[in-house]
Amino acid sequence: MQDNIPVYLFTGFMDSGKTSLIEETLFENDFTDGAKGLIIMCEDGDCEYDIEKLNKVNFDVVEIESEADFTPERLKELADKYQPEQVFIEYNGTWPISHILEIELPVQWMIVQTLSTVDANTFMMYMQNMRAMMQEQLICSDVVIFNRCDESVDKRQFRMNIKGFNRKAQIVYEREDGSLDDTPEELPFDLDQDIIEISDADYAIWYMDVMENYKKYNNKKVKFRALVANPDKLKKGIFIPGRFVMTCCVEDITFIGLKAKYPNEDQIPDKSWIDLTAKIKIEFDMGYKGKGPVLYPISIEPAEKPEDDLVYFS
Repeated sequence: MQDNIPVYLFTGFMDSGKTSLIEETLFENDFTDGAKGLIIMCEDGDCEYDIEKLNKVNFDVVEIESEADFTPERLKELADKYQPEQVFIEYNGTWPISHILEIELPVQWMIVQTLSTVDANTFMMYMQNMRAMMQEQLICSDVVIFNRCDESVDKRQFRMNIKGFNRKAQIVYEREDGSLDDTPEELPFDLDQDIIEISDADYAIWYMDVMENYKKYNNKKVKFRALVANPDKLKKGIFIPGRFVMTCCVEDITFIGLKAKYPNEDQIPDKSWIDLTAKIKIEFDMGYKGKGPVLYPISIEPAEKPEDDLVYFS
């Protein structure tokens, strides 16, 4: 039986850098290894492919100009004509991502990775004014690449916005010259404290860090003010302390919290406020589909609702 033919899907708005990323992948990273390939271009941006170079790496380019023409029949024609061993699809930033995810691909074609490019200079503007369209392009991405980054870029704000609707995405930052910016982000709290005290202002940052880099928090103690989620549907001995967070605008307010295991959870009323001190243990949990942070309360004190009960990521 013939192996599946890998399809790499590139999403993002026009001029966000999809073409440049594909060429960089093919020409600089020696990705093809001589295998016959096909690029399906679904929009005509400012950057054009270097056909001569593509021929040298055994790649062809075809264009599908309209969403109506992006059909199973058209894709099968291309599969039969070019018989590619790998396929790159530069998807149109205005087409719904559901179209390609639901379409019947040619036999043996299989989407193996989705990569999205984002212009760091316009990301927050799009999130504020075209949030639904931006999320449409990024919600299924395996890798989100912020390009054209400079020193003013707020990586934590970018990460929080992406992780708010796509937890699995790997996030990469690329400078203007094309080099990767992998400098670590400085945390606003001290991990070496006996008890790591998390302020309201730092809760969202801490939450993202403990979820992404949970190993370094194993057996650490943490203290923060939390809103309790303890509905009847939760298992006995479990409650969720957390906060409502706003990353960009009112529409994206969401509750984020961690599972806490506590034998007397029935004494912690739903929607009550507490000051929680807890030990973090890293263990397997079905909610994580793997290992993740679980809180084991050390002390729980009733607390007043903050004057502003939202926390913000900015």
